Amino acid sequence: MEYRYLGTSGFKVPALGFGTGTFGGKGPLFSAWGKTDVEQARGLVSLALEAGATFFDTADVYSDGASEEILGAALKGRRQEAIISSKIGLRVGAGANDAGASRHHLVRGVEQALRRLDTDYIDLLQIHQFDAMTRLETMMSTLDTLVRSGKVRYIGASNFSGWQLMKAMGISAHRGLEPIVAHQTYYSLLGRDYEWELMPLALDQGVGAVVWSPLGWGRLTGKIRRGQPLPAFSRLHETQRFAPPVDQELLYRVVETLDEVAEEVSKSIPQVAINWLLRRPTVSTVLIGARNETQLTDNLGAVGWSLTPAQVAKLDKASEVTPPYPYYPYWNGMFAERSPAPVQVHRVLD
Repeated sequence: MEYRYLGTSGFKVPALGFGTGTFGGKGPLFSAWGKTDVEQARGLVSLALEAGATFFDTADVYSDGASEEILGAALKGRRQEAIISSKIGLRVGAGANDAGASRHHLVRGVEQALRRLDTDYIDLLQIHQFDAMTRLETMMSTLDTLVRSGKVRYIGASNFSGWQLMKAMGISAHRGLEPIVAHQTYYSLLGRDYEWELMPLALDQGVGAVVWSPLGWGRLTGKIRRGQPLPAFSRLHETQRFAPPVDQELLYRVVETLDEVAEEVSKSIPQVAINWLLRRPTVSTVLIGARNETQLTDNLGAVGWSLTPAQVAKLDKASEVTPPYPYYPYWNGMFAERSPAPVQVHRVLD
């Protein structure tokens, strides 16, 4: 397993992490993702640890806390081998303060998460979404206190926009508070929005991307094909309303290109899709999810080899879309004599 720095923290994480959204199976979304119990989780966690995928991501909202409880039980006696990442901020109860990034909710939420995980520290704590009702100064100072207390070792954000992330980082820099070193973000061949603003920010500020849903919400497994109905047992039947939208023609184009590349390298479609992500700038770890050992073993096969530049370029082209303003080069050629025309970020970085 390849290990990479988590932003500029100096802390290394494996290129592949394990997402535990399938643990517990409570609620309409998570029950469709998976219903892994403690015994099944022990087998999956053991397999991941043995492969070097020692980063385990969870959240207080996953199956009403059951994901954290099951992960904690599965890591019993092996806590020191693992890196635990959890998230906080989404609504977890009916109470007035059961959501958000207030000092009250963060402190109480971390204490509850530590009990569920059966540990005395969380390696990486991420704010699950931006809270417009809490001052970022309050959020950042509370996170700093949690780090100084030893209950949290590193902090991050999840699903923030560029300005939200940069403002939070500016506050921490100005006040000498613990910096954000990770941003958990959606990124896949079907959703490259991360490249338009968040990737340049991450490069400039030293923030590592923790990628969720690398297979585009399960659309890049190879089971969805042009001219064919959605497979009868696809979880998309139940979860599609929660998923990031995707243009169908883009989906088919990407899947057909993945087919070509997969045949060239003798790998599965998911392995190719994940390996493409591992070639992208700022990516620290890609979270893989699995309901059984067969799926996990296949996903773990995404490391230990590399796509060629030509294969990366082929996938780039198939997945390319026009960025929104102001990221697309609408002035291309208009001012050619005065300044070079800008190009899309990923082209600069490849």
